[in-house]
Amino acid sequence: MKIHEYQAAALYKSYGVPVPEGIPAFTVEEAVEAAQKLQEGPFVLKAQVHSGGRGKAGGVKFATNLEEVRQRASEILGMTLVTKQTGPEGRVVQRLLVNRSVEIDREYYVSLTVDGALGRVVMIASAEGGMEIERVAQEAPDKIYTLAIDPALGLMDYQARDMAAKLGFNQAETKQFIAIARALYRLFVEKDCSLVEINPLAVDKSGNLVAADAKINFDDNALFRHPDIQQLRDLNEEDPREVEASKFDLNYIQLDGNIGCMVNGAGLAMATMDIIQAFGGMPSNFLDVGGGATAEKVAGAFSILLSDPKVQGIFINIFGGIMKCDVIAQGVVEAAQKLQVKVPLVVRLEGTNAEAGKRILAQSNLDITPADDMADGAEKICRLVAEKEARS
Repeated sequence: MKIHEYQAAALYKSYGVPVPEGIPAFTVEEAVEAAQKLQEGPFVLKAQVHSGGRGKAGGVKFATNLEEVRQRASEILGMTLVTKQTGPEGRVVQRLLVNRSVEIDREYYVSLTVDGALGRVVMIASAEGGMEIERVAQEAPDKIYTLAIDPALGLMDYQARDMAAKLGFNQAETKQFIAIARALYRLFVEKDCSLVEINPLAVDKSGNLVAADAKINFDDNALFRHPDIQQLRDLNEEDPREVEASKFDLNYIQLDGNIGCMVNGAGLAMATMDIIQAFGGMPSNFLDVGGGATAEKVAGAFSILLSDPKVQGIFINIFGGIMKCDVIAQGVVEAAQKLQVKVPLVVRLEGTNAEAGKRILAQSNLDITPADDMADGAEKICRLVAEKEARS
């Protein structure tokens, strides 16, 4: 789960990480009132959307007085911000953050994330922070420093000090960096984060380190432990189909293809997408209904798939273990009848009660194409979709 910068900054502050004084605003008048409360300018107004690259897209603007704050806020609020992360459709800005501007002397980058290969939290840092950090990572990877953290020991002072030396901090700055690094690690672990990032970590004209930007992502699987974090969720920033999927406890990710996939198990879902592409098709989604799918879940999954106008066919690939194929088949039949599925539908059932499930599908009198195995199903759905598109 992602949250907005102003929410992340508030968490940083609660853990002792220095952040610029700032106030969120939802209207132009609220932005002006926020600047009045901050009293001293200059100010920086930042669009609050779940995307990087806001500055390059015109979502970050500076103002020196209240009139300029009003003007800049009216320019940002309501604009469609298009970045590499939003895609061409962009995101409509519905809120912004009014910060007291930081007089930046130098910019750095620091983040914490999980390295799946190592099975550890890693700190990533660079003396080349700012808007071009992605370019630095591509063109000068030697300027990106990585530190793996032992989960039994946590981040040690000597490790943070060594990182500070690599970044070129002086003695006073190193002391501040160690405190910030340890606070970020504590936040990362205690709040079950998947990413904590400051870009830029600024050194101001007085030699103080300040988190001039704040970004936090959380592990969805751990949110049940953090009801306070769940309350920070902004559904307007998420794909409506992904939001709907979460209501049915489905794992759904929108993709760019035209073949809808409904699968049980993340590994099988990945393999299904791969084999569809091997037969010349393109999956429109990742959809894992889990190991205990019910007829209600199947109906919900169908509804989500069909709400995507790009979907020209659906491939259901189920391997029943705990899940019973006859239950899934009944759910497929009920959902197909209720939703009046008008695109090719291919179903592969294997495992517990598979034969009973196949009989239910065969006796339904619906236009459902059975598949003997995963490859057979992928070949059939790709062919049927291609034929459908050729006719239209």
